[in-house]
Amino acid sequence: MFKAKLLIFLLVLVGVACTQNNDPADTVLPSEPHVQWADAEIGAMFHFDVVNYVPDYNWRKWGTHPPASVFNPSKLDTDQWIRAAKAAGAKYAVLVAKHCSGFSLWPTAAHEYSVKHSPWRDGKGDIVADFIRSCQKYDLKPGLYASASANGYCYVDNPGLVQPGSPMDQETYNNVVIKQLTELWSNYGKLFEIWFDGGVLPVKEGGPELAPLLKELQPDAVVFQGPADAKNLIRWIGNEEGLAPYPNWSRTNATTSATGTIKSDDMKGDPGGTIWCPGESDFPLRTGWQGGWFWKADGQEILSVDQLVKNYTTSVGRNSNMLIGIVVDTSGLVPQEDMKRLEAFGNEIKKRFSVPIASTKGNSETLELSLGSTPLPVNHVIISEDITKGERIRKYIIEAWKDNQWIQIAEGSSVGHKRIQNVDSITTNKVRLSITESSAQPQIKDFSVYEM
Repeated sequence: MFKAKLLIFLLVLVGVACTQNNDPADTVLPSEPHVQWADAEIGAMFHFDVVNYVPDYNWRKWGTHPPASVFNPSKLDTDQWIRAAKAAGAKYAVLVAKHCSGFSLWPTAAHEYSVKHSPWRDGKGDIVADFIRSCQKYDLKPGLYASASANGYCYVDNPGLVQPGSPMDQETYNNVVIKQLTELWSNYGKLFEIWFDGGVLPVKEGGPELAPLLKELQPDAVVFQGPADAKNLIRWIGNEEGLAPYPNWSRTNATTSATGTIKSDDMKGDPGGTIWCPGESDFPLRTGWQGGWFWKADGQEILSVDQLVKNYTTSVGRNSNMLIGIVVDTSGLVPQEDMKRLEAFGNEIKKRFSVPIASTKGNSETLELSLGSTPLPVNHVIISEDITKGERIRKYIIEAWKDNQWIQIAEGSSVGHKRIQNVDSITTNKVRLSITESSAQPQIKDFSVYEM
């Protein structure tokens, strides 16, 4: 998964029509889907494919794909998957409906390599439909991943180019992509997020015309690494470790598309950028085989609760969303040990961040928190902007009252939806936030302090 993104991460300048006025903060604003996505903060992604049943399968060895008959989970339960995601605090979930093998988890009419030709439920099952129903049942917003850039069954490699020896030409493959995405975007209701791992081959280089299809069928979905002219775009943050860069701006002058030749080194965005395209931090719960994205009985480790909490602070706490990769085993279930770890993580986040010592909000360059007459220990500060008004804060400092004077305990730059600032523990009864540089009047919807 990392290599797919890495190979086809291209910096593409994108012109955006936006209202021009005298306030630069108000010229580039998030769409409503962008705002809802940022508010969700945590998502889950589920990988399940024929490689689970044939671990030595290499999708780049064209013509060696396992038969659909190997795919036969005995206990598949998408309700259980979504309960696992919800236990971790996820507000949305993305199903990998088709990964690099080309095997499709719904009965696609585009080709024969799908659940329709597997023994599971006698070929009458549809995992995408089950997944969507489970999301609705447990009130998680659904998303779908269907890679257009790689397909072992069709002999297609990044960034979506048909390779020599394929049974189809580029135009035929483009039609397969369009047919499959039309099925996914038409038959399963409104989607919250759509994933293009590794981007999309641009139309001018022979790729399929997908932006108009998105606009027609799923205009309100946020789109990860989608066509450069699509709406509601979000971007990759450059690694699969839950580690967003800092500063990390939602605005940027570019987004991600694909040619398969260039990787952008600028992952931080630009506070004066011309488009709103925030970053999403995806990482797997496991490590080891297949990068930890797919289940294997041995050779993998599960991230500790402490590491997951750290990933939360370096993703959500750096103005990014956190997308946790969750495996499904060959029986069709999330393993119990993974379930327990996700639940423990969710509980730990609630314990640490549910109740602040003190909090306030306001549209001012300076906000002060009183913790009461008795000084209390503080080691975390959260700042959030009202991003519907844009990203306005450029620099800030945080101070604590100690020994009858203000002592600086932290400084920073980008805030956006949320900034979680770790500070050395200090006992105080007052904490002050000062915005030292901004593009317009700060719109702070949360300034809170915690001790944990």
